[in-house]
Amino acid sequence: MASQTVTVFGGTGFLGSAIVRELANAGKRVRVATRHPQLPANVVSSDAIELVTADIRDDDSIANALDGTTGAVNAVGLYTEPSHSETFDIVHAQGAARVARQARKAGLQYLVHISGIGADANSASSYIRARAHGEQGVREAFPSAVILRPSVLFGPHDAFLGALVMLSRFPVVPLFGRGDTRLQPVHVDDVARAVSRILDGVAPDVRLLELGGAGSYRYREIVEMVLKRLGCRRPLISIPFPAWLALARLVAWLPSPPLTHNQVMLMREDKVVGPNVGSFADLGIAPRSLEEMLPACLPFR
Repeated sequence: MASQTVTVFGGTGFLGSAIVRELANAGKRVRVATRHPQLPANVVSSDAIELVTADIRDDDSIANALDGTTGAVNAVGLYTEPSHSETFDIVHAQGAARVARQARKAGLQYLVHISGIGADANSASSYIRARAHGEQGVREAFPSAVILRPSVLFGPHDAFLGALVMLSRFPVVPLFGRGDTRLQPVHVDDVARAVSRILDGVAPDVRLLELGGAGSYRYREIVEMVLKRLGCRRPLISIPFPAWLALARLVAWLPSPPLTHNQVMLMREDKVVGPNVGSFADLGIAPRSLEEMLPACLPFR
């Protein structure tokens, strides 16, 4: 669809940038909508990419960003709550519903909403609850929207592998619990390809997809894999989850805490694709595994 124009909210983030690159490479016109517009990382400037100022807390700016487009992607992500005006509920729940309402008013054909595996309205984590409430708001406002729940994202210069590289510098590497939480890391470019396929009308009857990579691993196995790639030998030590939660409370007062309550809660539950939901297979995509892509993400020994 060379004439298709798509607005990507949060188009300068880790996943948003990958989505913008994928859509532009697929011949779509892309409108990058953020509070501080700039060309996303690793995206070559072209006439097919437009930058606009938008804030998902403001209806008018959303409407302006959607004007004249045929589809939209909400890839806005918030992982800490920096102020009373930027909370998980305001961004992931209220903001998601606001984008969906404006997309419906604008008569858009497609809306793709990025959520996450494990979204649960009954969770003890405010982040996980907000993700679930956002999904509900999107469904109510734009029933034909497609909701994507990626597992842990990885790729070059990501936060997930970056944190493990940082831990590898310690004399001992701490594990969340016994390191038995199962994760199904998914490459950021594979999720971006999924978004492009959906906007092309592939699998039109699928409204919820959980996206995980080709391999499922215990957290301990991922740590060991990264250490081996880095050529490091480090002992692993099990830290009980209550101790992690206590540490998160201790550092919560810092402007940019290295650990939060919600991060700990996310690591308590497996993040793997569940039954009875759509997946990469519905889009004709064979995702890569962390093991396969690790050399490209950490190109050193």
